[in-house]
Amino acid sequence: MSNATARTLATANRHLRAGLARLLPEPSPSAPLHPKDFSDLLMELLHAGACLRSIPLGRAPDADLQDALSEYRSLVERLAQILPHVHGRLLTEKARLQLARAHVTATAAWARASQNTL
Repeated sequence: MSNATARTLATANRHLRAGLARLLPEPSPSAPLHPKDFSDLLMELLHAGACLRSIPLGRAPDADLQDALSEYRSLVERLAQILPHVHGRLLTEKARLQLARAHVTATAAWARASQNTL
């Protein structure tokens, strides 16, 4: 079971790495974040959590499982470091959208007023 658990956790780690890469702003700080990015990350964290709960208590993990556990811990720590930055990006995007909405509302009001004067 430990070998299958290690493989399952390694797969979850691979998906978590990919999910973290989508959240990083390096390619383009203005790259949009998508809800699916977050739902995919949550799904992998839940999957890994179920895998971790299947490990019997008091049993020393073999080397493969120990490596997978170490990488998982590292990925979760990295996620904790990235999330405040992601939150800031989301707040910036929210402010941009609110400004755009206000602009559209003002433009629509101007257009209605212009029609009434002509």
